[in-house]
Amino acid sequence: MSLYRNTVWFIKGLKEYTRGGYEAASKQFNSGDLDVDCKGHSYMITGANSGIGKCIAQEIAKRGGKIHMVCRNPKTAEEVRNELIEATGNQELHLHLLDMSSPQDVKNFAKKFVDDDEQLDVLINNAGCMINTREVTSDGLEKNFTTNTLAMYMLTTHLLPILKKSSQPRVVTVSSGGMLVQKLNTDDLQFEKMRPFDGTMVYAQNKRQQVVMTEEFAKKHSDIHFSSMHPGWADTPAVRSSMPDFYEKMKEKLRSPNQGADTAVWLAVAPAALSHPSGLFFQDRKPTAKHLPLAWTKSNTSEDEHLMTLLNDLDSKYS
Repeated sequence: MSLYRNTVWFIKGLKEYTRGGYEAASKQFNSGDLDVDCKGHSYMITGANSGIGKCIAQEIAKRGGKIHMVCRNPKTAEEVRNELIEATGNQELHLHLLDMSSPQDVKNFAKKFVDDDEQLDVLINNAGCMINTREVTSDGLEKNFTTNTLAMYMLTTHLLPILKKSSQPRVVTVSSGGMLVQKLNTDDLQFEKMRPFDGTMVYAQNKRQQVVMTEEFAKKHSDIHFSSMHPGWADTPAVRSSMPDFYEKMKEKLRSPNQGADTAVWLAVAPAALSHPSGLFFQDRKPTAKHLPLAWTKSNTSEDEHLMTLLNDLDSKYS
């Protein structure tokens, strides 16, 4: 089955996820969708100092939005912040340093943001990693899972009170079409049983978890618009460093970072995005299927809810 999934997914990717796929899809875009004035609105973007996150920050800053850049590396983050201010003329770019692989730090950051009564209209969960060897954090948690899944759950959960003060709050999660090759697996969240450890499949499982979380959040919080999206195969620093073989083979076909960021920006700012139900998975500004045909990757309601319970249990361990 994995060979079938991977083969169908790759064929689909060559047609849809490349630069050519974006160019074909973009012919159907409404050119006025992004003619939006974002002044007076506040946007938090994790991983905003590189790749797709940086492009999202720049596009929203150009439209006047107040940007909260949540980044790990202080040097590169400050450099990018200054670069974006110069490029957009927008002074409202605020830097927050946070290691998303530290659950306690994530919880502390979100709580302080809420306690400070900061305005937040849109949360964009973009930060992520693909580590190709099994690494464990100081908390004893597998690092990909902690960064990609647990951090998204904790940050979103603990920012809900401030998001709900907005008139039209949104949560956008940058997931991946790679999740199409994975069925939700809650039996081995830490990938202790995976032999051999495969960072690509771990990443795909994390991204499936993000899509399921988006669905579950949407069910429980009808006053917030939740969405997840696939950026396509984009030429980003993360792809170059984590998937060097894939990059070398596909570099002539990869989307630009801006093309990869387009749907996330659309979901974050365009009024048209709100015409779609909450909880959907998007590609090139359209809802798209969360499962490949005949791939047997669908989980049931109890499995999806079990994931949320496990994440809540982990969250509760941190004060």
